[in-house]
Order: sequence, then C-alpha cells, then structure tokens
Amino acid sequence: MGAGALLLLVGASLTLGGKVGWFGRLPGDFRIQRNGFSFYFPLATCLLLSLLLTLLLNLFLRRR
Repeated sequence: MGAGALLLLVGASLTLGGKVGWFGRLPGDFRIQRNGFSFYFPLATCLLLSLLLTLLLNLFLRRR
C-alpha cells in the first residue's frame, strides 16, 4: 500500500507540476537554449523534491 501511495503522489505531482508556476523554475534550475539546441536541468527542483521526500519517508517509516 505504501508503494501505491508513493506512485499516486508521484503521478499527481507530475500531472499538477505544469499548473504550479514555480515547479521547475526555481533559481537553481539550468536552462540553456541555442540555435537547434535546448538543455534543461532542474537541479534546485530535484534537491527540493529530494528533501521533501526524505522528510516524509523519515516521518512515516521511522519505527521506535
């Protein structure tokens, strides 16, 4: 059930990602566009998502 919930969250974030204005447009995201060439690397967005997922997983999976 946990894996299903995680997949649901990932799918929802991908679906709603285009509707959130800051998603993928943070100051640390790199975008290079030249003639016939486009490169995009969302470094800050990846770091933010990684931090949020780490915090959520630590909260839900921590067992004492």
